[in-house]
Amino acid sequence: MTIPNILSIIRIILSPVFLIFFLKDDPVSRRISLVIFFVAVLTDWYDGWHARKYKSVTSLGIFLDPLADKVLTSFAFYLFYALGFMPLWMLVIIVARDIFVTFIRSYDEYKGLIMKTSFVAKTKTFIQMTYLFLILSLLILVTYPIGEANVTAINDFIFKSQINYYLLLLVTGLTLYTGIDYLLKKQYIAKNEIN
Repeated sequence: MTIPNILSIIRIILSPVFLIFFLKDDPVSRRISLVIFFVAVLTDWYDGWHARKYKSVTSLGIFLDPLADKVLTSFAFYLFYALGFMPLWMLVIIVARDIFVTFIRSYDEYKGLIMKTSFVAKTKTFIQMTYLFLILSLLILVTYPIGEANVTAINDFIFKSQINYYLLLLVTGLTLYTGIDYLLKKQYIAKNEIN
């Protein structure tokens, strides 16, 4: 077990811990959950940097790293669904696409087929993570004693508004598009190899 692989496993373990702390509906627990989420994201950056710097890329790591990322984001999106401001169909599309493509991509890389991550896929990941941080931070903010009227206003304006719906629609659309794009590129490569 290399350090990057251990960090990926830690990220998978931290994902449900983050969710459990947030769902306690206690201001302190919610702040702890945000710290847990941030630490989990940092492990993602560090394990990638470590694997490249020390050339410790392994077959297990090729599978674990993207899986750990998708597990973390899936738990965060599930939280948004559980809190009532993300439609179930969006959650299903995002989670199904991320897990499905991660397994296919990891298997392909294990077999030696390396497909470079597209610019759109990198953009999708950036938008996903930015959205998650933004919404989680706002959710933490409403747990501070800022007055019931202000909490209600924030909830109505952000979480239950058309703004949030369209942001989620953008994230869902990009996630679905990158999944289809990956499968089409994979099919194109396979067809050229046969020919």
